[in-house]
Amino acid sequence: MTVTQPKILIAIPVYNHGKTVLDVVERCKKIHKNVLVIDDGSTDLKENHFKDADIKVIRHDGNYGKGAAIMTAARQAARQGMTHIVTIDADLQHKPEDFILFKEAIHTAPETLFIGKRDFSSLTIPYASKFGRGFSNFWFRIQTGLSTKDAQSGFRAYPLFVFENLKLSQKHYSFEIEVLVKAAWAGVTICDIDISVYYPPPKKRVSHFNFFLDNMRLTVLNTRLTLRSFLPIPHKKITKKSPYKFSIFNPLKSIRLFLAHDVSAFHIALSGSVGIFLGTLPLIALHTLVILFITGFFKLNKLVAIGTSQFCMPPIVPALCIETGYFLTHNNTFLTDISFETIGNQGLQRVFEWFLGALIIAPVLSFLSFIILYLIATALLILSKDNAQ
Repeated sequence: MTVTQPKILIAIPVYNHGKTVLDVVERCKKIHKNVLVIDDGSTDLKENHFKDADIKVIRHDGNYGKGAAIMTAARQAARQGMTHIVTIDADLQHKPEDFILFKEAIHTAPETLFIGKRDFSSLTIPYASKFGRGFSNFWFRIQTGLSTKDAQSGFRAYPLFVFENLKLSQKHYSFEIEVLVKAAWAGVTICDIDISVYYPPPKKRVSHFNFFLDNMRLTVLNTRLTLRSFLPIPHKKITKKSPYKFSIFNPLKSIRLFLAHDVSAFHIALSGSVGIFLGTLPLIALHTLVILFITGFFKLNKLVAIGTSQFCMPPIVPALCIETGYFLTHNNTFLTDISFETIGNQGLQRVFEWFLGALIIAPVLSFLSFIILYLIATALLILSKDNAQ
């Protein structure tokens, strides 16, 4: 997707924030002319609540959820010829003047999704908010391999093509997690912007987050997204990033492809060595799941790690580990009797020896594979540069 000459609409979803929304609207209008309010079925706003504000308001006939309000804003922005929406909460938690930071960032990188990272250094920040943010940040990293400091922030800048090209199912607060994860899967760059935040005293604080229902929605969503992230199936890209794969039957070609897509030799070598290390361990029926989890968390290349782990499939590497473990536990002798008795009836003992031997073999093979992959990738990179010249 290519965005030229950004046109921005400030979108303010509101649900029963009658006491604060006008302040947010007026402050937004002072710094940007295109402002939209989406009233998501509020019961404390009268028909003429925005009469003197000279502002466009779209009203839902019921409380459909924050996600539904944001989608309504996106559709309206598209009809107005906009390229972006910047969402800001109506409860005065965010400082409208920080919109300038988003505007500057959008003009610098118009295809990036920006998240306002709230300053949580104040002692007045509720513990629940700190915990919720950390919890969401953790799962975002597991699901995408990327990092953000505030996955729950409602102050964001969205390029409209994100909404136009993603399949989004959530309608409530969980929407903001879903769109973030799926945008990352689709190749959209996600960046944080430092912003201020204000939390009023507990008695004056207004929140419509339903502790049971919204947490249940988030739990179900995170479970589904995490399971999908573990599947070694490429995600559909909506940016100019080409798909590629790693094949153990043609590793040199695979490495060339990764290098051609700006994956460094070090990154390839590290990802491959992690795949070898985990593939050597006796994680019976769990190798792929564990590899996807570890590589996702540490932002390594999943395809390289899974591809290299296939070199550790039975019988050679497991047999080597079992023999090493047997050697260590049986007075420096080797297992030479391969029979139903030693493999079947003594299966648990062989698994223990496999694990024990893997503690030695896995680091050795991992180190060797790192050196080999790094040398191969570096040589191919130099060769490709020489050919280009």
